[in-house]
Amino acid sequence: MVDRNLIREFSVDDSELDATFASILADTEESGGLESLYEETSKSFETGHILAGVVLRREGDDVLVDVGCKSEGMVAFTEWEPEEEPPHPGQKIEVLLEEFDDAQGVIRLSRRKAKRIRDWEKIISTRREGDIVSGAVQRKIKGGLLVDIGVNVFLPASQVDIRRPADIGDYIGKTVECVILKIDEARRNIVVSRRKLIEDQREKLKKALLSQLKVGELRKGVVKNIADFGAFVDLGGIDGLLHITDMSYGRISHPTEMVKIDDEVEVMVLSVDLEKEKIALGLKQKQPSPWDMVESKYPVGTRVHGEVVNVMTYGAFVRLEQGIEGLVHISEMSWTKRVNHPSELVQIGDQVDVVVLGINKEKQEISLGMKQTQPNPWDQVAERYPVGAEIEGTVRNLTNYGAFIEIEEGIDGLLHVSDMSWTRKISHASEMLQKGDKVRCQVLSVDQQRKRIALGLKQLQQDPWAEEIPAKYHPGKVVTGQVTKLTNFGVFVQLEPNLEGLLHISELSDQKVENPEQIVKVGDEIEVRILRVDTSDRKIGLSRKLSASPEEVAAEAEGGDATGASAAQREELKGGRDGGQSGPLFSMEQTEP
Repeated sequence: MVDRNLIREFSVDDSELDATFASILADTEESGGLESLYEETSKSFETGHILAGVVLRREGDDVLVDVGCKSEGMVAFTEWEPEEEPPHPGQKIEVLLEEFDDAQGVIRLSRRKAKRIRDWEKIISTRREGDIVSGAVQRKIKGGLLVDIGVNVFLPASQVDIRRPADIGDYIGKTVECVILKIDEARRNIVVSRRKLIEDQREKLKKALLSQLKVGELRKGVVKNIADFGAFVDLGGIDGLLHITDMSYGRISHPTEMVKIDDEVEVMVLSVDLEKEKIALGLKQKQPSPWDMVESKYPVGTRVHGEVVNVMTYGAFVRLEQGIEGLVHISEMSWTKRVNHPSELVQIGDQVDVVVLGINKEKQEISLGMKQTQPNPWDQVAERYPVGAEIEGTVRNLTNYGAFIEIEEGIDGLLHVSDMSWTRKISHASEMLQKGDKVRCQVLSVDQQRKRIALGLKQLQQDPWAEEIPAKYHPGKVVTGQVTKLTNFGVFVQLEPNLEGLLHISELSDQKVENPEQIVKVGDEIEVRILRVDTSDRKIGLSRKLSASPEEVAAEAEGGDATGASAAQREELKGGRDGGQSGPLFSMEQTEP
């Protein structure tokens, strides 16, 4: 109820009061009535809305703010940063309504959250994806960094730089420039990338730089990365490869011996591949190559001093000077020693004398020899081991064609199987000798140029075919022997150890024989007559026709046929122990009538 008496005390006329109320009610009706006015007022005081307020005063840890309600709102004093001007009565601020209970008189406000919302709205209205922004790195969070560009945005660790840094925390407190990758308005989240911005900038610089680079020019750059095969140098927009082989004319094991990361270096452009966008750089090319004068400085045949810098299975590398290395092949290390590995003679760091054997300037290769600094023992072999001299050596190796006899260290002679025995047919050297055996031999020939010495074992004894065998086995003599081998053309009979004769199929019987097995077997003891002894071919012809007269035998021995032998008897006879392939034993020529 309206207390009219109270109104009269202030000299307000009733008619004036009625007119004022009528005007207010009329305005209210036009705007939708009291109910509409109430709804509008209530809506503005819902939590989550930003309100305009005026600072009244500070009470303890709170600042009281008038936002148009019966009760005063409260904002924590800590929401003002230390560097900000402190709140003062009458100051207008915007606040976010966090809690509203008018009945209890509780209104909780946040100035900080209201500012964040306004900042977000400003960013959204002024920035788009792809825009470049800058801000200070606030702190390190899971997966990346938090950057303040007016609002806090997320910079993933993978987008901090082109090559991920060891510790992204090093960027805290620094101002960085980034490009906006994504804006999520619903979640109020922005993702930025410093890497993409750098890559875009480098791409522009790369295209400009590629068009300017010329082979042979010098450029300054910064070493950005180092690998086992070389270093990558940033030329100001594009990286070039400084290969390890182009760092120094001398030998280096790793690029870090020449450069370090972040070193500023001056390099020469060796090649530019516009299509693949690859640049080859060189450091050593800034200086003259020591190989330019190598032929005049180290002519073939010159004896020089050097240092062993590397040892491989096939030889040793010797440095003659910085940038000049030559290879001493394992075969050029010793005249006589059998070197299995170069480390048996040299080690890294050894000082050695070598002789220049050859130069390939184009391939930058020098062939060196160590043994050439010493006399070649093969030059005196003919004098020390003349033909006919007897020597003693050790069996070093056995083959099917002979045995290698070590006469002295590094000098071997070959004892061929044909020179092991006068009478025995040898298929493999192991039938006569074993590795490590000490043997005496005779020097048969010396070839110094081919470094070969031929040795003989049988030559130490008299040749039994010269006198002994012809005297013992004269034509017509009947002897007993053992069948050792059957062939389609006859039978081999052992007369004594290491001595065989051939009993031709035509001499097996007085009757025609188609197969020797019909008459004899291997191992049979049989009597045979000596038909012929051929000392030049070292063969003996035999016959089982024991009834022949001495005249017939004599005729056979002389190569004739006193009794008119058949054509089959006159065919060429063969001897030996290799299936008849050793050549003719003798030919039975037809005598003149």
